[in-house]
Parts: sequence; structure tokens; C-alpha cells
Amino acid sequence: MLRFLRRIDESVPAELGIHLVLDDYGTHKVPKVKGWLARHPRFQVHFTPTGASWLNLVERLFAELTERCVRRGSYRAVRELEKALLDYLDRRNKHPKPFVWTASAELILDRVARLSKRISNSGH
Repeated sequence: MLRFLRRIDESVPAELGIHLVLDDYGTHKVPKVKGWLARHPRFQVHFTPTGASWLNLVERLFAELTERCVRRGSYRAVRELEKALLDYLDRRNKHPKPFVWTASAELILDRVARLSKRISNSGH
């Protein structure tokens, strides 16, 4: 991760702030990464809520693969599954479409706030 952060730091003009949106994976919790981020205050770190994988577009892609390829298929060997996944991705990539949120930011943030309040009130 440090190599990635350094590359971003070198590539983005120094006068610009950088906002990183991270999931709850532990890479950013390593002491070297935490120290590097502390020494580079233009990097502001934001975290997706735990259990909110739907906010992560990589997770969305895996969900799409699971729904459209894995659950709809019957495979007798790993190679058959691999071929089906790669064929699906090839077809999908020939006509790529950006992911478009159908809910407004206000609606999403309101739901996150309500969930947070419910969790806080339940004593967890």
C-alpha cells in the first residue's frame, strides 16, 4: 500500500488535497502506513461503514459476477467456471457502462445515520 500511496503523492499536484475512501480491510492499520499517512496531512482518509460492501464498486462487480454467472451456471470443473467468468467479463467489457447510483446521496446518508442510531441504541 505504501508504494501505491507514494505514487499518488508524486502524481497529484502538491497543492491539492487527496481523499481516500477505504473499506474496513486492515491494510491501512499497519503501523508503517499509519505513520506515513500521519506525515502526509493532505491525505484525508474516509472509511465505508462496516457491513456496507454495497458502497464498494469492486464488491458490486463480484456481486454481479455471482448473480449473473455463478448462480446461473452449472460447472463440473474449476476450468469451466473460470472460462464462464472470463467469457462474461469479455462480453461485459465490450460495451462497458458506468455504475450509476439510483439513490441520492441524501437518502443513502440518511439510511446510514438511521442504522448507526439503531445500532447505538441496541447496546452493540
